[in-house]
Amino acid sequence: MSVIALLIIFSLVVAVGFLLAFIWAVKTGQYEDRYTPSVRILFDDVSDVSDKLKEESSVSENDKIKKSK
Repeated sequence: MSVIALLIIFSLVVAVGFLLAFIWAVKTGQYEDRYTPSVRILFDDVSDVSDKLKEESSVSENDKIKKSK
């Protein structure tokens, strides 16, 4: 019976650890990027996705600069 209690306590400690890790990940912004995963499947290489995102961000920044003038 004491082994079952020990296993229950251990599983609760592990579950609380995972919960704290999840809360930390959400608070630090690990789940903020919603665009890249949907586009990643369209490219063969992950570096292509980062290049495309850089191009799009530079284009949108240039548009913002042109519109502000």
